[in-house]
Amino acid sequence: MSADEGTRTLVIVRHAEALADGPSDAERRLSERGHADASAVGAWLAAQGVTPDHALVSAAVRTLQTWEDLADVAGWDIEPDVDESLYAAGPETALDLLRIVPDDVRTLVVVGHNPTVASLAHLLDDGEGDLDAGNRLALGYPPSATTVLSYDGDWEHLADASASVVAFFVGGR
Repeated sequence: MSADEGTRTLVIVRHAEALADGPSDAERRLSERGHADASAVGAWLAAQGVTPDHALVSAAVRTLQTWEDLADVAGWDIEPDVDESLYAAGPETALDLLRIVPDDVRTLVVVGHNPTVASLAHLLDDGEGDLDAGNRLALGYPPSATTVLSYDGDWEHLADASASVVAFFVGGR
């Protein structure tokens, strides 16, 4: 999925399966299955030809571990932009964070939490993309769910129904 001059790629990932408890919610770690599923997402994204030049990752332990596992398997060596506000952000706040991504970024990966990431993927979907992927997106956003969207425009103009679903995947399923 290489982007032409005007097209950008946005990848929205829900963190992989986490343990039910931890010292705090933000400190919950991935389960064994979560690590495997995050790795599966990385392999799938690499097979899709996705190579990000920027990543926005929630500061929670489980999102950071998801990023580390998927980036390692995909062969990406970029340092993520770890954002404390993404942890508790609603879809509109998350969208605001995407709108301030540097203009030179062509492919962006976001790793966050539900219900925000699912809502964000639905909010951005213009219904014009891959019908099968869009239908699978509509059925739910379990841990490690990943949506790849294509967007024509500058990040600052990203808005409701402005991107097309290109692909959808759930690690390990």
